[in-house]
Amino acid sequence: MQWRETRALCNRGWDTLRHKGPGQITFWIIALFVGAAAGFAALLFRLAIQRLQAFVYGTEDVNLLHSFAQSLPWIYVLLVPVVGGALVGLILQKFTPDGRVRSVSDVIEGAALNDGRVEKKAGIASALCSWITLSTGGSTGREGPVVHIAAMIASWVSNLLRVDGITGRDLLGCAVAAAVSASFNAPIAGALFGLEVVLRHFALHAFAPIVVASAAGTVINRLYFGDVTEFVLPGTTTVQFYLELPAFFLMGLVCGLVAVLMIKALFWSDGVGTAIQKRLGLPHWLRPAVAGLMLGAIAIFYPHIIGVGYETTSRALSGQLTLSQAMIFAAVKVAAVSITMAGRMGGGVFSPSLMLGALTGLAFAHVATGLFPEQSSVFTLYALAGMGAVAAAVLGAPISTTLIVFELTGDWQTGLAVMISVSMSTALASRLVHRSFFLSQLERRNVHLAAGPQAYLLAMFRVQGVMRKPNDEGAADEEACLRMIEQGLFLNAQATLEAALPLFDKSGVAYLPVVTRKGPDDAPVLQGALFHVDALKAYNRALAATAAEEHS
Repeated sequence: MQWRETRALCNRGWDTLRHKGPGQITFWIIALFVGAAAGFAALLFRLAIQRLQAFVYGTEDVNLLHSFAQSLPWIYVLLVPVVGGALVGLILQKFTPDGRVRSVSDVIEGAALNDGRVEKKAGIASALCSWITLSTGGSTGREGPVVHIAAMIASWVSNLLRVDGITGRDLLGCAVAAAVSASFNAPIAGALFGLEVVLRHFALHAFAPIVVASAAGTVINRLYFGDVTEFVLPGTTTVQFYLELPAFFLMGLVCGLVAVLMIKALFWSDGVGTAIQKRLGLPHWLRPAVAGLMLGAIAIFYPHIIGVGYETTSRALSGQLTLSQAMIFAAVKVAAVSITMAGRMGGGVFSPSLMLGALTGLAFAHVATGLFPEQSSVFTLYALAGMGAVAAAVLGAPISTTLIVFELTGDWQTGLAVMISVSMSTALASRLVHRSFFLSQLERRNVHLAAGPQAYLLAMFRVQGVMRKPNDEGAADEEACLRMIEQGLFLNAQATLEAALPLFDKSGVAYLPVVTRKGPDDAPVLQGALFHVDALKAYNRALAATAAEEHS
């Protein structure tokens, strides 16, 4: 009897873990371990980039890589990205079905449509490609790859524990929060990034485990690097006059436009790259190498585009660049990031958006202080606010990005200026793109997450899983179904409710035949019928479940 009671207790505990995990201390312990694993992954990825960069370019201090690259032979600077691009192309061709590097947008898609899981094989290949790209002259950021690596860790744990969708998504948020925290030494921003960008809700049941994981990731970072900020700001950045605040409203709008231009440039260059590749018949593995050649040519004259770009960002934040330098460096950086992404070389957009924002803010400061020298703060304040404004608009994450800016610099006295700029930039940019770069990426793949659950939930249900089979109770009349098939009114069994409901609205029928075909020229074979009422019930249940998760 005692054994049976123990076994029943264990079964109840396991069921609680799987279905009510976020409210249990046991789940928080799992979140702690997931956060620590993601934090170590982020740390190791960062150190791996530094080691390979130091080996490839022959410098001991990679934080001064751009300055050091100016002393290297031009042919070396030109060829390093080509070799890196060729390696990336070969890896993608062998280990990914579409030759595309996985990134943050795939993590967001996994959270929304795949119960918090992401691809493993393609993800590992993408991490390797991003490591090579960032170490051999690619002009992107390390945060995107780190987020996807963390998501793979969460997916492995979710599959091991066989958890449901809610718990799987919470584990995904935990891993992402820890990875961002470990990358930036920013525990508050990391936790909010996991909620705001990946889960896209702030449900209380997810908050505690994500905070625990974020703290674990930060501890991993500080054990190695210490409690230091990424950027050190010179002097004070206090707003001198409240009359200056309208300038930050205006700068926020400028930064929003700059962010939109960057996003549009990334997508335009990708389309141009694909068109050129098709016209010339280039193999897929050669595309990153060609992009590497273009990057190498730019780096000969503008070595600041190499890698993450923290050296140039630091110079912008400290006001060490002239107006012309800031504008030229910003334009060249956008071109370099566009080439890297269009070449499918790997990496993320967060660090480039920080650099672009700092340069935009500095350029705006030169103009503003020139027009109103008596009512202007130091250049650093404008560069800091610009950094947050552009990054927030690109990521579609105003809350977490604002906090990341504070935690990156350790400067909490600039809150008003940063918040004003961030709010204006995100408000403007969200009207011109699908809310963010990541959601716009998904829209280009016909994954409609930007509009909310009411838009993408229909794509989660296949007709085959909702239809009534011929022998089911209340099945449709077979002869009527055959007549509808002859009229061309039917659904493929692999279609989703996203395609079915508009057809119901157009035809006005109560049900639609569901068919399969052995070949494109074969006659359709009746499998059952999808009733309009069944489709609406499935959709309604999904909406109710999503609302319950987001408000629990």
